[in-house]
Amino acid sequence: MNDAIRLKLKELPTDSGVYMMRDRDGAIIYVGKAKNLKNRVRSYWSSSPKPEKVLRMVSKVENFDYIITRTEEEALVLENNLIKLHKPFYNILLKDDKLYPFLRIDVTKPFPKVEIVRRLKRDSARWFGPYMVGISAGEMMKLIRSAFPLRDCNLNMDRIPKNHRPCLNAHIGRCLAPCDGSVTREQYHEVVREVISFLKGNDKTIRENLERQMREASDAMQFEQAMRCRDALASLDKIVRRQIAALPADYNLDVFALATGGDGMAVATVIVRGGKIVGGEKFAIRDGSIDLAGTLSSFINRYYDDGVVADEVVSAIELPDAAALSELLSEKKGERVAVSTPKAGVRKQLVDIATANAMEYLTRSTEELSRKERLTTGACRALADVLSLRGPLDRIECFDISHTSGVDKVSSMVVFTKGEKDAKMYRTFRIKTVEGNNDFACMKETLSRRFARLKEGGDASFSLRPDLLVIDGGIGQVHYAMEAMREAGEDIPMIGLAEREEIIVLPSGEEIVLPKSGFALRLLIRIRDEAHRFAITFHRKLRGKRSVKSMLLEIDGMGERRVAALYKAFGGLEELRSATVEDIAAVKGIPRPLAERIVAFFADKK
Repeated sequence: MNDAIRLKLKELPTDSGVYMMRDRDGAIIYVGKAKNLKNRVRSYWSSSPKPEKVLRMVSKVENFDYIITRTEEEALVLENNLIKLHKPFYNILLKDDKLYPFLRIDVTKPFPKVEIVRRLKRDSARWFGPYMVGISAGEMMKLIRSAFPLRDCNLNMDRIPKNHRPCLNAHIGRCLAPCDGSVTREQYHEVVREVISFLKGNDKTIRENLERQMREASDAMQFEQAMRCRDALASLDKIVRRQIAALPADYNLDVFALATGGDGMAVATVIVRGGKIVGGEKFAIRDGSIDLAGTLSSFINRYYDDGVVADEVVSAIELPDAAALSELLSEKKGERVAVSTPKAGVRKQLVDIATANAMEYLTRSTEELSRKERLTTGACRALADVLSLRGPLDRIECFDISHTSGVDKVSSMVVFTKGEKDAKMYRTFRIKTVEGNNDFACMKETLSRRFARLKEGGDASFSLRPDLLVIDGGIGQVHYAMEAMREAGEDIPMIGLAEREEIIVLPSGEEIVLPKSGFALRLLIRIRDEAHRFAITFHRKLRGKRSVKSMLLEIDGMGERRVAALYKAFGGLEELRSATVEDIAAVKGIPRPLAERIVAFFADKK
């Protein structure tokens, strides 16, 4: 403990608030909340036993700051906002790569339909889900379409064409056909209410509908239709078997349990929707909190950032800030949300299931987490040591050139953050000033434009300063890239990676040979290969557009502007190829005779 920390610990207030741990570079590595800042922060440096993960985090702390809040609820909100803003290494960072499907019904529309949607939005529609392992959104949709005659078309009900005729679903009784006035809005919404009742857990109406349809189809000797109803009833039975008898049919409940061991932690959830278990999730996490309750409370708060809040949240361990968490979740949901820790009954049984899943996942994920750290942040530390860099390699940018004999020259910039791909930060360049086949000059133009954008700001990727620049190539490419950097007045560590021997090339001409199995070299190869892939993909896209454009210009009457107008209207060649004469003639600047020649041109090509 240094003198600055020792002095600050004496001055800590006893109020609730949020604290931020900083490393030697001033970067925030952990954000935590506390009911009593003095007691919580001082406990990190007390003599009491602590988990290995906490000891490792504390060893990197050189300073800390804190913000006082009026209530625990304010502390929960502030903690969440600061974690999202700074993305500290030792905090829980939930990603959005798993988007489970929901069912959405926009009841504000005159004739709504049921949709499968993966990205939740805050709107006036009714949302049901998420649907996970065990009960899929597709199964639910098939059941609804089998038993309830709602429309599933994309027809704009506010602008129905005058010559419109109902589709096949209307003729076979699978749709009420609101498109031709066969049903009133009130009659249609009565069926919508039955669907909503089913999604909330009431299985009686849908079972009666399917059994009736099966009898009628069988009596009419429509055996294929009867078999479809039989299969739908089997799916319904599968869903009903997951009903929890002790819970109301329309009850939504989320259960959270946490397991810890050594340096690893895992959280498992059990999701109950409409009184039925619809699945669960498992998360391997790293968190620097001094206690398990604080970790789980923060996890639950972050879990509901972009999801539907259940009627009740059940925690496997007592949460000291349960009341504050309940208030916060109630605000998100718009109605009262209970936060409980059961001691017996069906909720305790669900907690036991979640706890067993968390323990099992912890065993599997500990080695996976350790391996991932060695490949990412561990590899960054190793590479920084090899290059004798003082600061951490949080952001690495890699550049590559791609062209075909000097034609359609492009370059790519890929970004790895803390050793992992950061695809939203990738950028591409079309080379503008270089004539012919000159990779060195192309690299200089690319780096010159990148440094110019660094000073301009604005773009989320270009405005961030990299900790290391990696050039795909040898000393020639590196020299031209260094020339661009000197002209821009920048001083950022730069290396090249020669592809044939996988040798690191420094601007001085010195070469560094790393062990082939080392994590530092494996990280560089991953970055370089990703830059190569991204550049080639962009080059092929441009080359394809150019060849298509040249092909369209063969048509009599076509010019650059008309080609651009067609691309803007249809988006691509395949869409244009399948368009009718009327579709093409509707594009501004395309007369009907030319539209006929375009359709004939594609017909000849077939």
